Amino acid sequence: MSRFTDSFRNIFKIEELRQRIIYTIGLLVVVRLGSYITLPGVDVGHLSAHAGNTNSNTLFGLYDTFVGGAFKNAAIFGLGIMPYISASIIIQLMGAVVPYFQKLQKEGEEGRKRITQLTRLGTVIVAALQAWGISEYLIKQGDVASGVGTVLFVISTVICLTAGTMFMMWLGEQITERGIGNGISLIIFINIIARFPNAIVGEITNMHNPIIELALFAFFVAIVAFVVLMTQGIRKIPVQYAKRVIGRKVYGGVTQHIPMRVNTAGVMPIIFAQSILFVPGTLVTFLPDNDFAKAVQSFFDYRSVSYSLVFGIMIIFFTYFYTAIAFNPRDVADTMKKQGGFIPGVRPGKNTSDYIDNILTHITLPGAIFLAIIAVLPAFVSYLGVTSAFALFFGGTSLLIMVGVALDTLQQVESHLVMRNYEGLMKTGRMKGRALGGY
Repeated sequence: MSRFTDSFRNIFKIEELRQRIIYTIGLLVVVRLGSYITLPGVDVGHLSAHAGNTNSNTLFGLYDTFVGGAFKNAAIFGLGIMPYISASIIIQLMGAVVPYFQKLQKEGEEGRKRITQLTRLGTVIVAALQAWGISEYLIKQGDVASGVGTVLFVISTVICLTAGTMFMMWLGEQITERGIGNGISLIIFINIIARFPNAIVGEITNMHNPIIELALFAFFVAIVAFVVLMTQGIRKIPVQYAKRVIGRKVYGGVTQHIPMRVNTAGVMPIIFAQSILFVPGTLVTFLPDNDFAKAVQSFFDYRSVSYSLVFGIMIIFFTYFYTAIAFNPRDVADTMKKQGGFIPGVRPGKNTSDYIDNILTHITLPGAIFLAIIAVLPAFVSYLGVTSAFALFFGGTSLLIMVGVALDTLQQVESHLVMRNYEGLMKTGRMKGRALGGY
């Protein structure tokens, strides 16, 4: 404990690191403040009357989780950074099937700049469309103040929400450049974690049996530790580089490794599966109260066994699907061949590609099962009497994003400490190697 305390004090001894952390915290405060500034023309009194009714088992509830409650507050940051994430995913998927985007990915710095420009343009389009949808939703709910014209309200809402998203995207870029950690990820992180204190208070308030509650909190800590273990888990493939003599210098002759993550896809399979399964449950809320709507809503209730089974199967499918997009064994094999690298006992070229693909397929299975288990845990713990607000933190996207972003930020802090000969926050040499770019 004393070692950790000393390492924590060292953070504030480094002027650059201290300034980066303060700068990051300041911009994240701005993000949270924007989540409470209501859009112009909204009837705050009427909005407050039904703001707490946003069901977490709908697309609106899922969206509100990522934007830290800004959606139900009808705030200027109501869209959050999600349009940027959506545009980035679309561009990434197109890079796997559209030759033009594949060409841009191989053009180095110029290609990355062009992809960034297209992503920003896509963000504006996605944000404007979603902002228009939100304006129509607010009008239907009767949240528009009397005397405000419908057309004027739609135009102002689209402008404010789109501008809010672009401003948050700019804040994320500033955090990445001048702060500490990945700015976009930290914005999502702070929006999710903002609900955690209220969830804890709500769970304690509704506490029935102290022993059971302590057991649940211990179970929560164990789940977090398990998620950290799986998030950090990698399979190392050794790579040998042949010696090359260029002029008077000798290059190569070293052994490195390719890190194959157990959870290469990250949180994306859960987001894809959740987004699809929440659509039917969201649509039936707009239909008249009839038997068919009730049957559909019952089937797609996140606490039902049928939902959990379909959800788990879809997560496993999307894990393999997204892993195939995010990691291309053929590109890795071609790069190794050009640099004179080879895997001991495996021929360069197609054999190397097949070897890497075979390993990736095998280690993806436990990663997919892990994601499926984590995704259905909130439904499981809700049966044990955990409040719905706290149950969301037992798994799913919330827990994975929090753990992933926290680890990434800690590793960046670690690199600053180690570069200046301070003992880092993380004790194991493996984590230190990662913080220094070991993989």
